[in-house]
Amino acid sequence: MTTQDVANRFMELASLGKYVDIQHELFHDAIECIEPDHSPMPGVKGKTAVMERLRAWYENVVETHDGAITQPIVIGNFFALGMMADMTFKNAGRQKMEELCVYEVSDGKIVKEQYFY
Repeated sequence: MTTQDVANRFMELASLGKYVDIQHELFHDAIECIEPDHSPMPGVKGKTAVMERLRAWYENVVETHDGAITQPIVIGNFFALGMMADMTFKNAGRQKMEELCVYEVSDGKIVKEQYFY
């Protein structure tokens, strides 16, 4: 798959709320997740660690009030998109979040994800 193909499939699954499926299908086994230094969740390496991180994040969600995702911008081996969410968390209360998500693709799989917020 090309980077555009991966971005399109990502959007297809995201529009259905299937973020776990995105990880199963599109993430490379050696994926690296990079978070900002101020993030409460540290970055991790490896598909298993990334999936565990998402599972733990979902377990902390009490309610999703609103959410949106922008269309991806694809350039070379990268695509970027914006995510916005209004959620209530067990340990942090209600928060509105906005982030820029950048993904690097190699051989049809996402090998790196980096978040800016």
